[in-house]
Amino acid sequence: MINGNLKAGFEKIFGKGGDIRGFFAPGRVNLIGEHIDYNGGHVFPCALSVGNYCVARARNDDKLCFYSENFKKGGVITTSINDLVFDSTLGWTNYPKGVMWAFDKKGMKMTHGFDIYIYGNIPGSGLSSSAAMEVVIGVMLKDYFGFDVSMQDIALIGQYSENNFNGMNCGIMDQFASAMGKKDHAIFLDCSTLKYEYVPLKLVGYKIIVTNSNKPHSLCNSHYNDRRKECEEAVKDLQTVVDIKNLCQLTPEQFDKYQNVIKSPISKRRAFFAINEEKRTKDAVEALKKNDIETFGKLIKEAGTSLRYDYEATCDEIDVLVDEANKQPGCLGSRETGGGWGGNTVSIVKDDCIDAFKKEVGMVYKKKTGLKADFYSLEIGDGGRRIF
Repeated sequence: MINGNLKAGFEKIFGKGGDIRGFFAPGRVNLIGEHIDYNGGHVFPCALSVGNYCVARARNDDKLCFYSENFKKGGVITTSINDLVFDSTLGWTNYPKGVMWAFDKKGMKMTHGFDIYIYGNIPGSGLSSSAAMEVVIGVMLKDYFGFDVSMQDIALIGQYSENNFNGMNCGIMDQFASAMGKKDHAIFLDCSTLKYEYVPLKLVGYKIIVTNSNKPHSLCNSHYNDRRKECEEAVKDLQTVVDIKNLCQLTPEQFDKYQNVIKSPISKRRAFFAINEEKRTKDAVEALKKNDIETFGKLIKEAGTSLRYDYEATCDEIDVLVDEANKQPGCLGSRETGGGWGGNTVSIVKDDCIDAFKKEVGMVYKKKTGLKADFYSLEIGDGGRRIF
C-alpha cells in the first residue's frame, strides 16, 4: 500500500484535488542499549523499512481532519489548530496533535489546517510507532510551512511533544532513530550529547529476527516512568560523593566503589543495570566493527538477562520467547527490545537456522502462553522523508 495506493486511500476519504503530498517515517529496533537513553548513555538502534505513512492536503480553514487506515472504526476525527489540547477520548490523534502543539510552543505557527490520512505497517508494539508518527508529522509540517528545522530538530520536537503533551517521559532514542536512520546502518548515539556515528550492519550469514509477542503494552501505563524515577533517585544519592549528571557517566568499577551510598536497594539494581548496559553497548559496537558477530550476540544475550532480573522490565510472555530463542541452534543471542513489559524481542539468528528457529520458538510459545508469535526479518531503512 505504497504511494499510489496511499493517495487513492486519501482520496477515498477526503476527495480528490489540491496539493496532496506523501511522507514516511520508520519504526526502529534497538539492538542493544535499552533504557539508557534517559540515563545519558549510548544506544544502538536502526531505522526499519516499515513505519508510518502520512498523506496530507492543506485546508483553507483551521480544521484538522484525521483518518487512520489502521483505526477505521474511529472514522474521521475532527479538531482544530486552535484546540491543540490532550484529549484521551481522541486516542492516536494525540500524537500528531502533540507535535503540532510542540511546533507552536517553539514559535512555529500553523496558519491553516489539514486533511491527514495515516497508514502504518509496523508489526505489533515495541518498535516505536509513536516516534514514527511524531517524526512523519514533523516532516510534513516542515514541508508545508517551510519551517527552518533539521531532522535532528524534528526528533527533539517529537520527544518534547511526547514528554510534555502525551505524558510519556521517554528519552531521545526512538525519535532520533526514526528521523536520522540510514539504510543498512545502525546509529551509535550518545544520548547526552547527541553525537552519533553510523555503523554498517554487516551480519554476514546472520539475520536480525524480530519476534512480536502479541502481548500489548502501553508505556504510559507501565512501569517505564517508575524506572526513570528509580534511576533519578540513584543519581541523587551518587551525587553526594561523585560529580555526575547521569548514571552512565560512571564505569562499572566506579559504581562498585560508590554504590553503597544509594539508599534504595531497588534503585541500586536499576543503576547497576544502566551502568553495565552502557559498557555492553560500547563493547557490542566494537565487536561489530571487528565483524565479531558471536561476541555481539553474546552481549545481546547478557543484556536481556540483566534487563529481566536487574531492571525487571520484561513479562512472562517475553521471558518465554527469550528463553526459547536462546536455546535454539544458530541463535547467538536474544532479548526484549523497546520500552518493555511486552512488545517484541530481537534475536541474531544464523541464516540456515531461521526456519527451524521460527517453528520451534513459535510452537513452545503458543503452548506455554496461548498466544501466537509473529516473526519478521526486517530490512534496515532510511529516516523520515517526503515520498511524493
